[in-house]
Amino acid sequence: MISKETLFALSLFPYLGFLWFISRSQEMPRLALYGFYGTLVFVGVTIPAGIYAQVHYGASLANIDWLHGGAEVFLTLSNILIVIGFRQAVQQLKTKN
Repeated sequence: MISKETLFALSLFPYLGFLWFISRSQEMPRLALYGFYGTLVFVGVTIPAGIYAQVHYGASLANIDWLHGGAEVFLTLSNILIVIGFRQAVQQLKTKN
């Protein structure tokens, strides 16, 4: 059986492929693109935070509220950028028609 850590690491490859394709799209709103890239920042923050939680507290990241919340801020910011980017794109399309 594949561990969740291995599955998490393997899931980065399709996501990187997704980023590669949307980066080349002229129709992808730039702000939304930055949000999708921000998800990688979230992953980059979550991994060391999880290691720190395990080493210093002997618990998973989800059980250390201040670390978990701090890491989730990056995901929240990424999601906000994605939503605002697509909202702006929809508004621009409405004004063109």
